[in-house]
Amino acid sequence: MQVARQERHVVPNANGGWDVVAPDAQRRSGHENTQAAAIDKARTIVGNLGGGEVVIHGRDGNIRDSDTVPPGNDPNPPRDRK
Repeated sequence: MQVARQERHVVPNANGGWDVVAPDAQRRSGHENTQAAAIDKARTIVGNLGGGEVVIHGRDGNIRDSDTVPPGNDPNPPRDRK
């Protein structure tokens, strides 16, 4: 059985501020006045769920960045130097 990847998106709210939402969710996971605060909340939520991805959208709604929260599976992990 495959477990779904934990993921939260930080998206602009039409009435102001920023929402933290899970894909296909009926309601938001959180709302903050600033994007930075919403990103922090999303990282906390994903971290509490065991790690995953925080996907950050710009004011235009397009994805502008993403962040892997440990112990999520980072697609670009740092290389070990021995």
